[in-house]
Amino acid sequence: MTTWIISADPHIEALIAEARALPGEVVLIDAGCGPRAGVDRIISLPIGDGPVEAEAPAAVAAIQAASGDVVLVRNAPAERVLAGAVAAALDASVLTDVRELSADSATVGKLGGITVQRVNTGQVRVVLADGGAEAPAGGQCEAGPAAQRRGMTITASHRDEGGVVDLTSSKRIVSVGMGFHEQADLALAQQLATAIGADLACSRPVAEGRGWMSRESYVGVTGLRVSPEVYVALGISGQLQHMAGIRGAQTIVAVNSDAAAPIFAACDYGVVGDIYQVLPALADQLQSH
Repeated sequence: MTTWIISADPHIEALIAEARALPGEVVLIDAGCGPRAGVDRIISLPIGDGPVEAEAPAAVAAIQAASGDVVLVRNAPAERVLAGAVAAALDASVLTDVRELSADSATVGKLGGITVQRVNTGQVRVVLADGGAEAPAGGQCEAGPAAQRRGMTITASHRDEGGVVDLTSSKRIVSVGMGFHEQADLALAQQLATAIGADLACSRPVAEGRGWMSRESYVGVTGLRVSPEVYVALGISGQLQHMAGIRGAQTIVAVNSDAAAPIFAACDYGVVGDIYQVLPALADQLQSH
């Protein structure tokens, strides 16, 4: 059995640990992540000036998978394209929300995470998963097989100068929802996050509907799945799409003006109140201590 890891980013410590928990060899397909310690072999794709997605044929050619093998792919935009190409070439399914992975089966979340299903298969499994923290550099690379690149060019690019925080590794998270009226009001949440040493996240509508935060910041079944020690949900109702992303949180704190909001049935501590009144009062208490 061989476990293959595909990533364009060095934040793959969790993927390497997952691979090491399985029997057999671990091979890293370096799509831009650089050589990383903890694997048995490293195959580097010929990444040029074009987008990583253009190297999908090279990724397919590099993975000589056999029945029972696992392909772990970092759950990020470029890597998802590579995962789709590999799965199509291997006639394999792409598994998401995997809770447990063994040599011959996988337990995956279904229906937004409210139930689980055990999948037994002797076929190749392609698994999308969060990469975790940055893995230590190390190891020698071997060149991947030559393959025809897809005809892609970069026509425009935009860099987020603020950087993107890896929320899957965050110990504390303050998350904002539709309870905020204006984008400028997110400063209230940022003040709380700074005070408790947390990172800022959001619900899907804040990122994809209003565009107030990046898509890499939203938590939910189609976004990130996080497992911090503390998760503070501000103005988030707690619909299934969002709650599936925070099931791994140890402690959930919620502030919402609607006493019937679903999140109160799942949180450890809840405050029924207007976030515009609760947050300043909370900030005063934190500053006084």
